Amino acid sequence: MDAEPDPTTPPARGDRGARRLTVALGSALCGALLASGCASMPDHGEITEVQASQGVDSQVRVFGVPPSDKATPPEIVDGFLEAMTSDDPQLETARKYLTEDAAKSWKPSSAITVLSGGITRISVQGAKDPEGPRFKVTGKRLATVDERSAYQPDAAGGRYEEFIQLVQDKNKQWRIAAPPGGLVLSESDFQRIFRPVNKYYFADGTLVADPVYVRQRTDPDTRMDPMTQTVRSLLAGPSKWLGPVVASHFPTGTELREGTKSLSYDGQNTLRVPLNEKADNVAHPQCQKMATQLFYTVRDMTTSRLDRVELLRSDGSSLCAVTEGAASTIANRVPSSRFQYYVDKDRRLVRMSLAVEKEDQQDPAEPVPGPLSTAGPGAAFRVGSAAVTYDEKRAAVVSEDGHALHVVSLTTAGPMPVPLLTSKANKLTAPSWDARGDLWIADQDPQNPGLYRVPGGTGTPSRVDVAGLDNGQISQLRVSSDGVRIALLVTKDGRKNLYIGRIERPEDKADAATVSVRELRPAAPQMASVTAMSWAPRGRLLVIGRENGGVVQARYVLADGSMVAASLPGATGLTEVAASEDEKKPVVGRSEEDGIVWLPPGAQWRTAAAGGKGPVYPG
Repeated sequence: MDAEPDPTTPPARGDRGARRLTVALGSALCGALLASGCASMPDHGEITEVQASQGVDSQVRVFGVPPSDKATPPEIVDGFLEAMTSDDPQLETARKYLTEDAAKSWKPSSAITVLSGGITRISVQGAKDPEGPRFKVTGKRLATVDERSAYQPDAAGGRYEEFIQLVQDKNKQWRIAAPPGGLVLSESDFQRIFRPVNKYYFADGTLVADPVYVRQRTDPDTRMDPMTQTVRSLLAGPSKWLGPVVASHFPTGTELREGTKSLSYDGQNTLRVPLNEKADNVAHPQCQKMATQLFYTVRDMTTSRLDRVELLRSDGSSLCAVTEGAASTIANRVPSSRFQYYVDKDRRLVRMSLAVEKEDQQDPAEPVPGPLSTAGPGAAFRVGSAAVTYDEKRAAVVSEDGHALHVVSLTTAGPMPVPLLTSKANKLTAPSWDARGDLWIADQDPQNPGLYRVPGGTGTPSRVDVAGLDNGQISQLRVSSDGVRIALLVTKDGRKNLYIGRIERPEDKADAATVSVRELRPAAPQMASVTAMSWAPRGRLLVIGRENGGVVQARYVLADGSMVAASLPGATGLTEVAASEDEKKPVVGRSEEDGIVWLPPGAQWRTAAAGGKGPVYPG
């Protein structure tokens, strides 16, 4: 029997890259690599890191190295942790580190734990473990990914801890009898292996993005390509967090036809998706909604043009199809805005038209029509903040002193209406509309703080219960256009953190007062502080904030709290930001030095107006 591991053996650190083989596709793999000693890891001294995890390279695949003969227990543990990051089918190399029974029962796709740094293993062999060596594997947990591929950040950065038990098999080789329940990956490995995608479901007739993570390449377990993995996830239903407020039009039990491993466009830019018998007899209107869910899910995954999605019955016959135009109508997305809005230096609400094709010749901003522009000299309403409905027919404005909320027409003149809500402390936040026409606002009165909703933008505001605020105070808010999510900038103990909550509405629409916000989740946990935010296309948030030890930056984050690589250039001086649901519209912001600025695609920031604040798109 091999000697017991030395408890002073240095734990594995970083990404444990020494055991990993990287193979460039299309080039030969030199057999001498294995013969040169890469197949085993010394259990003393420094562990050399490789750069395989520094971003995604589509030409590189990573394969684990199987255990060497008479490998020591530390080598077995390190080799297994490394092999979990490999691309080999069924994760066969990782299973070679397990006992026969463990290899059969291990389900790596059941869950994923993402650690913000490396993985540390420590020998914990003691009198209570007479059957063999035992190791504790630890790290700082960044997030988990559940069986439905949904990402859940760990706001507290909790400690991950798992015990791995080794035994000797019939050949006197050390093997793992009790592996972790799922995959355990460092953040860099996770980003290399997985990619974020949106699948889509309906809420009150509007399509809603539900972000999940799928493999960048063929999945080791299912052997499905990324598109097929995503469609399979769509058919399985929404994430647990979003599930209570959205619905799928696919019948329960609908799956891809057995044996489907790959989906691709044909020469006419059509995607055909074969389904099982559960969907064979759905009515045409329902099938059109099913196809629309698929159309937007697949379209978000690729830059290739998609013109049509066709669903096939289990016998291969056509069930229904939707074109881009039909899907757009069924999806009920918000219309593209005509104008951008902001509060100018004279505290008037004004609008402008920033057209990318006219980037050097912009029309000057003009006061919005209606009561805000007809109050008369010396009596004009001074605006502190504003929000405009998606149809651009009404505006919600808060007085400059933060005391009163009014809703005014942007199409007809008349006197200023009476306020819908007032704050005793003069601390109303900027308002926000959703596409249903409901108006949202928060009062920061220290004696009576709260979130309020004005159904339809008229009548009496109703207080909204927000679960999980934990004595924090809402300082900014933005409701997503679909009306099922709300982004809240919460101030607590002098720090501002961003959260996303799920808006739950009663089935009985007459009972409007019971609308609530549930399950707050951190939206930008990587940032030490957040200054401002705006909803952006495809269910993302554009966030201005600062990471620990970093500079102010503007980054896109997904609605699940994971951060995507895209960021905006030169964001250091930005204090406010606004993005449109229309990806063709430029981002607008407020700069401390330059006033209202905007960012044409592929260009640098340009000044739209000197002075001013509160740039917004409708919403």
